[in-house]
Amino acid sequence: MASTESSSPSPQHVVIVGAGFGGLYAAKSLSKDRSFRVTVIDKRNYHLFQPLLYQVATGKLAPSDIATPIRHVLRRRPNVRVVQAAAIDLDPAARQVILIGGTRIGYDILIAATGVKHSYFGNDAWREDAPGLKTIEHALEMRQRIFSAFEAAELSEDPVEQARLTTFVVVGAGPTGVELAGAIGELAQHTLKDEFHHIDTRRSRIILAEGAAQVLPSYPADLARAAQNSLKKLGVEVMTRTLVTHIDETGVRLKDADGREETVEAATVLWAAGVRASRFGQALANRVACTLDRAGKVQVNADLSLPAHPEIFVIGDLAHYAPDGATPLPGVAPAAMQAGDYVARLLKARRRGRSLPSFRYRNQGSMAVIGRHAAVGDLRFLHVRGVFAWYLWVLVHMMGLIEFGNRLVVMTRWAWNYLTRNSGSRLITSVPEARTDHADRAHRSGN
Repeated sequence: MASTESSSPSPQHVVIVGAGFGGLYAAKSLSKDRSFRVTVIDKRNYHLFQPLLYQVATGKLAPSDIATPIRHVLRRRPNVRVVQAAAIDLDPAARQVILIGGTRIGYDILIAATGVKHSYFGNDAWREDAPGLKTIEHALEMRQRIFSAFEAAELSEDPVEQARLTTFVVVGAGPTGVELAGAIGELAQHTLKDEFHHIDTRRSRIILAEGAAQVLPSYPADLARAAQNSLKKLGVEVMTRTLVTHIDETGVRLKDADGREETVEAATVLWAAGVRASRFGQALANRVACTLDRAGKVQVNADLSLPAHPEIFVIGDLAHYAPDGATPLPGVAPAAMQAGDYVARLLKARRRGRSLPSFRYRNQGSMAVIGRHAAVGDLRFLHVRGVFAWYLWVLVHMMGLIEFGNRLVVMTRWAWNYLTRNSGSRLITSVPEARTDHADRAHRSGN
């Protein structure tokens, strides 16, 4: 097997699987050094700003506002090649990534940055009735379900059916669940209240169910309480220490800490509770015998490489990195970006016969927004909430968008929404037949 350190003057070929935050940062950094040739592989042709996906799901933003073509981002990087394809396997002995269809791409260095997908904790049948939020397709499906439920309720003449249609259950009260529930609350209490004349959207029931003792379980208790109070002001029922035991097309069954069960009839159930590693992570485990944690994430060395395979790195949400028994690296964008930048710097140092210290994550804090003028932020030594936290959240997420054009469009949409409370991206662009039960039920209840 060839050494990771190459004495040849020819460029070292780095293959990056996944163009999320970590993969893109690694590619951009390596592209500045002509001693590397970089291939970026992703099954989609765009980079997605996932922290704002919930705003696509609730009609505040359009998909194109938070997505940028990968080729456009890397257009001035002549030593970077972009391949749109799904990487499904690898051959570590031959140092090749295997794409769907059988095409193989060789590498000197491999960086796996394929992220995570939803975990239903062994209840995969729930996926059909409780979509998660990781892709644009997921966000558009959520949008269709949310707004179609209101439309069907407007059509129904049955108060019981109207109540079911305007009941929304969000499972999981991490940042995604909190932001999603808060956004639905804003829709019901403000945005839609004057647009429907047969129903009162303000009477919608929005439930946020969380198994832990507080919302935002990873946040300090004072910020969690502030977030919960803001949610309540938007009409969200917060149920902590509550587990979901069943989901189907009629709703959910919940069990509290005392073992009491409640069945909630709800037309719309949304999942924000758990994640597991991508398919490529399992392929790594199968081919190089690396260790996976309970979520299927790949355990890595202090330099983010795999044991016995210094030519393979794993970064971002796919990596499990817990130095000296510390808390594992969080699955957030800053951690992925720092990891991508670190691996790029490490590879550059290796090419010059140098080394770098172990990877060290610089915690820049975390934030979650609940609604207008309602946000919380754990900035390590400072806890912020309310209006100041909200403006800070807006600034941080605005600057997180990688293209100026996206920033300009998002800023304009947010400004318009702030002035008018009108979310301009509320089109229902598709109505899958599997979900026409909303309209069917409403029609039958009116006869």
